[in-house]
Amino acid sequence: MPKAIWILVIGMAINITGASFIWPLNTIYMSQELGQSLTVAGSVLTLNAMAGVTGNLIGGRLFDLIGGFRTIIAGVLIAMTAAFGLAVLHTSLTAYIICLVFLGFGGGMMIPCMYALAGSVWPEGGRRPFNAMYVSQNVGVALGSALGGLLASFRFDFVFFGNGVLYVIFLMLAIIYIRQLQGGGQAASASNVFEQAEKLEHKRRFRALALLCAGFLICWIAYAQWASTIAAYTQDIGIALPYYSLLWTINGAMIIFCQPLIKFFINRWVHSLKAQIYTGLLIFMGAFFLLSQTDVYTGFVAAMVILTIGEMFVWPAVPTIAHQLAPEGKAGFYQGIVNSIATGGRLIGPLFGGIMADLFGMQVLFLVITALFIIPFVMTAVFDKGVPHIRFTRDNA
Repeated sequence: MPKAIWILVIGMAINITGASFIWPLNTIYMSQELGQSLTVAGSVLTLNAMAGVTGNLIGGRLFDLIGGFRTIIAGVLIAMTAAFGLAVLHTSLTAYIICLVFLGFGGGMMIPCMYALAGSVWPEGGRRPFNAMYVSQNVGVALGSALGGLLASFRFDFVFFGNGVLYVIFLMLAIIYIRQLQGGGQAASASNVFEQAEKLEHKRRFRALALLCAGFLICWIAYAQWASTIAAYTQDIGIALPYYSLLWTINGAMIIFCQPLIKFFINRWVHSLKAQIYTGLLIFMGAFFLLSQTDVYTGFVAAMVILTIGEMFVWPAVPTIAHQLAPEGKAGFYQGIVNSIATGGRLIGPLFGGIMADLFGMQVLFLVITALFIIPFVMTAVFDKGVPHIRFTRDNA
């Protein structure tokens, strides 16, 4: 990979590591230290995620208007200020909520910029820059969860200070290296004789993105069950919490170490990004059907392995297609939409899964989700009908 991509990979890993300091520990901190209910803790996480969605959209748009570097600097300054604010004011519930909202907003601003920059600095890379960003996100989640737990074992405020320090490191990386990368700030405003045709083409591309993201949302609603209803279900059937946590360790390890195997499979048998999504969707369906047939730990391990293989096909493909769909000057906005859809799925998923599980039981939930994957199949098949001149091919590596 080019040096520029390595810089973005490191930056993304630092950003997500900092964010992952907070996510796993929020509920514990709010219940044990602030004396709040689980409902309040969950509501605060929802506000954090909603701020992230807003940050994704605004950050993506700002990328197109003022460039990636300025938007990233703005995002990291907001997140860094909020992180150090948490370190100082975390004993106040009101201050905690406000800081967590701004932390989600600032962090959300940076993610679509990083994806859009990756596509712009290595356009011939195809899916590879987006796959690298996807892997770096998972490295950040694994590191952040582990380091955050370690710091919390000493003192909780170390977690907040550690988060702030990581954003300081990211700010230095951005100032020294990321400012040299080109991207964004190319939105055109001048009219010409082709303006109406361009507007029509933009509408077609945006409609294509919307159809693709409709299927992407279903995938994330399904995936979110692993951190919500499935987590509770494993406890109900007597699987100890450390064993449930091990499932996510397996997930992270596979994403990092199985990349060569996935790359070989894609290069050998999967010849387009649409085929890559179809393959991942079939694998997703297999994972949830298996869940509907098992209540033993080995079954959950097998389902997680299958699910992880599926996500390695689907998650990098969607931002790659969004980059290819994006008109000139809209790359950041399109990446912002993709990241917002992912965050939205993580918001809707627990509510949908909880209602279905309470009314019909877990087996029915798993079977319904298996059937729901038909929607992403249909959306993937039809999304590009209005833009037939674009071939959504993978890289040739």
